Amino acid sequence: MYSPVGLDRRPGAIIGENECQIEVGGGVVLEARLASPTAPAGALVLCHPHPLYGGDMDNPVIVRAAEVCAEANLATLRFNFRGVGASGGRHGGGREEQDDVRAALGVLARVTGPGPLGILGYSFGAWMAALVGGRDRTVGGLALIAPPLGLYDFGGLAGLEPRPLLLATGSRDPYCPLDAFQALVARLPWASARVIEGADHFFFGRLHPLGEAVRAFAEQFRDARA
Repeated sequence: MYSPVGLDRRPGAIIGENECQIEVGGGVVLEARLASPTAPAGALVLCHPHPLYGGDMDNPVIVRAAEVCAEANLATLRFNFRGVGASGGRHGGGREEQDDVRAALGVLARVTGPGPLGILGYSFGAWMAALVGGRDRTVGGLALIAPPLGLYDFGGLAGLEPRPLLLATGSRDPYCPLDAFQALVARLPWASARVIEGADHFFFGRLHPLGEAVRAFAEQFRDARA
């Protein structure tokens, strides 16, 4: 269930973004922010980094992705996983968090109308995006930023059918070894792969080139069903 709260007027909020709540089930309610143009050409759920290591929906990579998607006329829903910020529940080790992503997808499907639906995830969020999007054929696009291939199993992507897909990492990311990244790219030859030179896992000082990679994906995702 989606419950609007009001216009988010905090410094740094995305223009036109509204605070909302997402009911996942089992009494868990997530805080979220929805940004949607009048007639969005598509919609993306944005998944933040690891909840136990400071990850939340205000992460600079997630905020930059939301800004770029707004410029591409896409709706976005960024949210705090359970146990983060004002979201209820507690960290579920990546199991219950998949339910959070599915609930967010359901919200977008109801409030934005027809158009492609996708997921963008960063770090831990990329793992969640891969687990949910790799099994759900209604997900029309995936963007996996700094997928922590050295920590989690992304093997479920092996059977992924062709769709707009961004694989992006930094050349100095210790959690996404370049050999593992290139091996993943080789298994998904139709993906758009970007290695951001000089970037580490956090993209300090490299948000602009990362944003341009996200922009190219957003436009491909937007136009895929045109």
